[in-house]
Amino acid sequence: MALPVPESVNFPTEEERILQLWRDQNCFQECLKQSKNRPKFTFYDGPPFATGLPHYGHILAGTIKDIVTRFAHQSGFHVERRFGWDCHGLPVEYEIDKTLGIRGPDDVAKMGIAEYNRQCRNIVMRYAGEWESSVTRLGRWIDFKNDYKTLYPWFMESVWWVFKQLYDKGFVYRGVKVMPFSTACNTPLSNFESHQNYKDVQDPSVIVSFPLLEDQNISLIAWTTTPWTLPSNLALCVNPDLIYVRVKDNTTGKVYILMEARLSILYKSDCEFEILDKFQGKALKGKLYKPLFDYFIKCRANGAFAVVLDNYVKEDEGTGVVHQAPYFGADDYRVCMDYKIIQKDSVPVCPVDSAGCFTNEVTHFAGQYVKDADKNIIKFLKDNERLVSAGTFKHNYPFCWRSDTPLIYKAVPSWFVRVEHMVDKLLENNGKCYWVPDFVREKRFGNWLKDARDWAISRNRYWGTPIPLWVSEDFEEVVCVGSVAELEELTGNKISDLHRESIDELTIPSRCGKGVLHRVPEVFDCWFESGSMPYAQVHYPFEHRKEFDDTFPADFIAEGIDQTRGWFYTLLVLSTALFGKPPFLNVIVNGLVLASDGQKMSKRKKNYPDPMQIVQNYGADALRLYLINSPVVRAENLRFKEEGVRDVLKDVFLPWYNAYRFLIQNIIRLEKVLHRGVAFLAFV
Repeated sequence: MALPVPESVNFPTEEERILQLWRDQNCFQECLKQSKNRPKFTFYDGPPFATGLPHYGHILAGTIKDIVTRFAHQSGFHVERRFGWDCHGLPVEYEIDKTLGIRGPDDVAKMGIAEYNRQCRNIVMRYAGEWESSVTRLGRWIDFKNDYKTLYPWFMESVWWVFKQLYDKGFVYRGVKVMPFSTACNTPLSNFESHQNYKDVQDPSVIVSFPLLEDQNISLIAWTTTPWTLPSNLALCVNPDLIYVRVKDNTTGKVYILMEARLSILYKSDCEFEILDKFQGKALKGKLYKPLFDYFIKCRANGAFAVVLDNYVKEDEGTGVVHQAPYFGADDYRVCMDYKIIQKDSVPVCPVDSAGCFTNEVTHFAGQYVKDADKNIIKFLKDNERLVSAGTFKHNYPFCWRSDTPLIYKAVPSWFVRVEHMVDKLLENNGKCYWVPDFVREKRFGNWLKDARDWAISRNRYWGTPIPLWVSEDFEEVVCVGSVAELEELTGNKISDLHRESIDELTIPSRCGKGVLHRVPEVFDCWFESGSMPYAQVHYPFEHRKEFDDTFPADFIAEGIDQTRGWFYTLLVLSTALFGKPPFLNVIVNGLVLASDGQKMSKRKKNYPDPMQIVQNYGADALRLYLINSPVVRAENLRFKEEGVRDVLKDVFLPWYNAYRFLIQNIIRLEKVLHRGVAFLAFV
C-alpha cells in the first residue's frame, strides 16, 4: 500500500539519508565486488593537491567523472575508480616556505633537507579529510581506501622506471637553456607551466644609448622593458638585411643609430630629426661600443660589447637594435653562443641568484631584487647620460602559477626530455583520441602540440621524487637507476624510502676510475609524476603487469581545459615515448568556473560562495545538475551564480517532487476506493 508523501521536502536532508543508506549497505564496494568478472572499463583520475580545499572546478570535473563511470558500470563493465593525490612539488614547498619564512637554498641548508622534507610531509595531506568528506557528500562514488599518493615509495619507483626507459632511448639530456624561472620558488619552470598564468602588466620602458668607440658622438640606441638585464649586457644585435639610419636629434643635437622602420618609437614627427645616412644592418657588424657598466669588461676578450647580426630582430618592436643579455634571453643566448661571446666552458655572466637578487658582482645594486632594482638602474642611466627616454609599457607577461609572482627568464642547467623530435607522433596519437568537445583536440590541444618544446623535467628543489642519476664530477660517467633493487645492488644499502634525505648520501663506485658517483641534486617536476600515474598507480612494471597491459590505454579521463597544457600533455608525451600509444581513448574537457563577475575565483577576495554551504542550502543534486547542464561542459567558461543552483531546485526538483506527490495521492485515493468496493462486495 502506498504511503503518504509529505507536503514539503528538504532535499539536502534527503540526500544525507541516502548517503547513510549507501554507507550502511556498503553500496559502492558491493558494486565493485559484483562486477569484478565483467569486462573492464579503465578510468584514470587526475591527482589534485591536498594543500587546499576542493573548489567548483573539482566538483564539476568530479561530477562528469561520476556520471560516465556510473553509466559504464550500469552498462555491464567493471570500473575501478581510485582516488589519487599529488603530494610533491612547488605547491607543498611554497606553503612551507611561507610558513617558515624560508627565502632560498641557504635557509634550507641551515634547516637540513631531512627536516625540510619532514615539514612538507606533515602538511601534504592536511585537507585530505575535508576532500573525502566533500567528495562523498556530493554523491560521487570513488575509492579513497585504495588510493594512490605520489609520495608512496612504490609510486616513486615506477616514476624511476619511466625515466630510465626514456634515458635508455636517448630521450634525456642535460643542457643549459634560458627558461622561465620562479624567483619565489627558486626554480625553473617548464614551458607549459609558464603559460598557465599570464597577466597584463605595466613594465618600465627605456631607450638606452651605446656610444660607438670609434666616435662616441654617435650612439646605437636599444629599447628594453627589463632594465634589470642591462648590467649583464654583452652585445647589441641588429637585422643584417633591414635598413638602419643615422639621425641627428634636432632637440638635443645628439646622433643616434636605429632601424628606419622604428623611427616612430622616438619621434612623433619628421621635423624632430634629420636623417644623415642610410645603410643595411650588416654594415654595423663588429662595431665596438662603450659598455653601460664595467662589471664584465673582461668579456671583451671574447668579442663582447660589439654589434652582432641575426634575423630574429624584427621591424615591429623597439628600435631595431636589441640589447643582448645572453643568460636572460633565449635568442640572446643563442646569438652570443654563435658569436662565441659566451662559451660552454666559460664563466656565465648571470649575476642574479635563485631568489632573483643581484649578486655581489653587480656592485651598484648588489642584494636588490631585480624588479625592485629597475628604478635604481634607470636613475643610474639618467645620471650617467645614457638614458634617451623612459616610460611604461603594457604587455601580457607570465607569472608563477603557484606563487603568483612575475617570472624572469634565466639560463640554468636542467635535465630535459626530448619532445620536439616526436611532434608528428604526438599529433598522430592525439588523433586517435575522442575529445568532447571535439574542437579542443584539433585547436587548443593540437596547436599546442605542434609547437611542443623539449620538456625541462628537473627542479632545483627538495620535496619530490629524486632524479635517479649518479654522475662523476665531470658528468662524463652517468648511471641511471631504474629500481630500488638496482640501487641496493649498486650501493650495498637497504632502502626503504626514496626521498632525498634517504638517498642523497648514497654513492656508486665508478667503473671508469673516477672515484665514486654522486646523485645529481635535482628532483622531478611534479608534472612528470602525474604524467606517470597510469603506470605508477599500479606499481608497473614491478606488479600487475598483465592487468595493465590488458587495460592500457584508459577508456576515459576528464579534467578542465587548463590541463591541455598540463596533465593531458604530460600523459601523452610519456605514453608516446614509452609505448607509441595515446594514454587515453576518450576525454571530456570542461571549461573554467569563474566568479559571478567573470573574475578568477579567489579565497583572498572571497568572491564566490562556499561550495559546502551551497550543498547545505540546496543539495548536491541541484549543484551537480546546475553545473552539468551549463555551457561549461562544452569547454566554455561559466560565471557561477548561486541563484542558478536555486533555480534548479525551484524549476526542476520541486515540480518533480510535486508531480510525484500528486501521483502518490491519487494512488492512495484509488486504493481507498478499491478497498471500499471490495468491502462492499464482501458484505453483499
